[in-house]
Amino acid sequence: MSDTFLTTEEVLEYLQVNLRTVYRLIKAGKIPAVRVGRQWRFKREDLDAWLESQRTRRGGAVASAVPAASEPRPEHPRVLVVDDEASIRELLTRTLALTEYEVEAVGEARTALERLRLGAYDLLIADLRMPVMDGLTLIREARRLHPTLKVIIITGYSTEASAIEAVNLGVVGYLVKPFRVPQVLSAVARALGET
Repeated sequence: MSDTFLTTEEVLEYLQVNLRTVYRLIKAGKIPAVRVGRQWRFKREDLDAWLESQRTRRGGAVASAVPAASEPRPEHPRVLVVDDEASIRELLTRTLALTEYEVEAVGEARTALERLRLGAYDLLIADLRMPVMDGLTLIREARRLHPTLKVIIITGYSTEASAIEAVNLGVVGYLVKPFRVPQVLSAVARALGET
C-alpha cells in the first residue's frame, strides 16, 4: 500500500500528536505533505520513513547557546530541561527539538539556575527528585529570577504533598514517569498556550 494517503485527522491519530505539532513538522520540512485544496494529504510511506529515521537517529542532546537576557528573543520557544537521568534529558531534548523548540538540557539544579541567570527561557521542565537540590527548591529559586516562567514538573515518585506544593508554586504541568512522547508535547503546548 505504498500510495496510501492520510488526511490531517488520520495523521494526528497515526503520529499521536496535536495539530500544531503536525503544522510545525510540515513547516520545518520534517514530514512531506501535499496540499489538496484547503486540506493536507500525507503519504503513509513518507510518514513511516520519517518515523523510522527518528527511531534510528543517533547523536547527543541538542543544545543551543544561551542568549543574554538583553538579546532579542529567538523565534521559537526556549525550553530548559533539568533531570539527573541522561536518558530522560535525551528523550525530552530530541522530542522537543523535533517540533522546533530551542532546547537546552542540564543534569542538575545548580547548573539550571546558572542558565536561568544568564538568559531567558519560556519553559522550565524539572524533575522533582534530584541530588543536591530538588526540583521544588529549583522552582522556588527560578521564580525569584523569572516570576512568570512557565514550569512543568516530571517525577517517578508522585505524592500528594509534592503535587500540592507544585500547584502552590504555580506549576502548569505535571508528568509522571514513565511518560509517552504525545503526553510531553501536549503538556508543553498547553503550558506555552499553543492549544
